Amino acid sequence: MPQLQAAQIPVTPFQQNCALVWDAETGRGTVVDPGGDVPRILAALDKAGVTVDRILLTHGHLDHAGGAAGLKRELEARQGGAVPIEGPDRRDAFLLESLADQGERFGIEGLENVTPDRWLAEGETVSIAGQDFAVLHCPGHTPGHVAFVSTALGVAVVGDVIFRGSVGRTDFPYGDHAALIAAIKGKLLPLGDEIRFLCGHGPGSTFGEERRSNPFLNEQD
Repeated sequence: MPQLQAAQIPVTPFQQNCALVWDAETGRGTVVDPGGDVPRILAALDKAGVTVDRILLTHGHLDHAGGAAGLKRELEARQGGAVPIEGPDRRDAFLLESLADQGERFGIEGLENVTPDRWLAEGETVSIAGQDFAVLHCPGHTPGHVAFVSTALGVAVVGDVIFRGSVGRTDFPYGDHAALIAAIKGKLLPLGDEIRFLCGHGPGSTFGEERRSNPFLNEQD
């Protein structure tokens, strides 16, 4: 079993957890949701001694995707090879096309619009630090939100779908609370109580702990 390591790098004024996951033996890794503060992400990569093979996006909000284009450009110049951006689902294209405008609206400089090298869809797989993770479409927070899960490793990267003790916001014009809860209960929790997850804000948890104690998952239908 590979020795995967993970680090969370808080970025943007929203303190979004940009995730760095890498194989300790090979030194190759993947960056998930580089929302901004690219120099901070690069410093973390240098400290860990990681060579990045790809950048993954769970969804199109500025604090998760706003630094992706800049990070890709910096990494390709430093590493001398392609670093593709993959995800989210194509239904978040309208958000990725307005990242610079989102940044201006919130007073965050340096965010860039981005078009992924590969859109993702339910049932596909992605490579994170050389390991296969299943792609699950989990809409509600945004229409094209995806999560990445490896049941073999017992790990999931869920973006803003679920948090410790909470769930993603849905008070956007395109938000859908019922769809969000359906995705959590129908796709994530059945994967097993032991699955540990990294999320976009705050500390991670396990699906079992959230199934038992998360108040948003115990509301009356």
